[in-house]
Amino acid sequence: MIYLERSITKKLVELYSQFPAVFLTGPRQSGKSTLLAHTFPDHAYYSLEDVDTRKFAIEDPRGFLESCGNRVILDEVQRAPDLFSYLQAKIDAANTPGMYLLSGSQNFLMLKGISQSLAGRVGILSLPPLALDEMQKGGFFPQSAESWIVHGCYPRAITTKIPPTNFYPNYLRTYVERDVRNETAVRDILRFETFLTACAARVGSLINLSDLGRDIGADARTIASWLSILEESYVAFRLTPYYRNVGNRHVKTAKLYFYDTGLLCSLLGIETEADLVSSKRFGALFENAVIVEKRKQIYNQGKVPKMFFWRNDGNKEKEVDLVLKQSLDRLELFEIKLSQTANQSHLEAMRLFARKSSARCSQKVVYRGDDLRSTNGPSFLNWQSISSW
Repeated sequence: MIYLERSITKKLVELYSQFPAVFLTGPRQSGKSTLLAHTFPDHAYYSLEDVDTRKFAIEDPRGFLESCGNRVILDEVQRAPDLFSYLQAKIDAANTPGMYLLSGSQNFLMLKGISQSLAGRVGILSLPPLALDEMQKGGFFPQSAESWIVHGCYPRAITTKIPPTNFYPNYLRTYVERDVRNETAVRDILRFETFLTACAARVGSLINLSDLGRDIGADARTIASWLSILEESYVAFRLTPYYRNVGNRHVKTAKLYFYDTGLLCSLLGIETEADLVSSKRFGALFENAVIVEKRKQIYNQGKVPKMFFWRNDGNKEKEVDLVLKQSLDRLELFEIKLSQTANQSHLEAMRLFARKSSARCSQKVVYRGDDLRSTNGPSFLNWQSISSW
């Protein structure tokens, strides 16, 4: 398979030189194993998804680690959770940077093991699916916004040109069977799949746990638990409202977005670009694509995203789609429009926010135009210029 250079590599190498262990997490098939093997070719590689390897690691963790040596990649390490305690002993005995490179496609057990055994000994990074700048450098930049949204950004799907109708149903089947069924307390898998589709139908909307539960026949507590599973396995994330020093009454409910729009389209039954254009959810899907692109850029810098939305006193007409906290007193505002033409009226909500806020605010409109140049100065960006933000 073609290897695409990943923007997070610089940060990965930096943490490798500083910590005895580095943990690389992210969605299934985001390229974690490939990145580690390509960046550290001299390290021995062991996948805990291999039955014999996992059996050895579970039954004799001390013997397994002794056989691996002190320069090793352990992939899907959460499948042998008792290893974390033994890793701690090995790390404390040697205290050498770059001993262990750990990866996992979910946080169900991983972060628990790290917090209990490896706190202060491990650097943590999240690898998202491909960002636009990575696709551009590799020669796989999407031909249109519609293609970008429908095909998604998983490396294997992009580089091998697997049709979305083949890739995503199999991806979902693997996710539900391996990650959800095997690693969580979820037993009603059919209802969980219905829940996934119901979440996709609400992308970009405020999350009402009671309404969502009523639609699929589950209580709000179950829905909250399942939403946490989607977040911990990097399928979806919540965007919380921003309200510090802005206005008097605030929306407190979060919005839901997906880490990959190809997966989102598959859940919604959108198979082609024509399906997308005719869909009433086109605008929400474009908004999702832009927001998650910014999230990818932040992850690739080794940082934790501080992202919000803002709605003026519950008035959807006065809403800022994305509020990015750059520092204590500096915010970056984004209004995301499906329109192919930049319009000064798109700045209204952000101007209102800026008047109400005590922070310094930069304002940007992202629109669906194809012109590669910025329009009307730095406040307007087309979707193709996102990679150069």
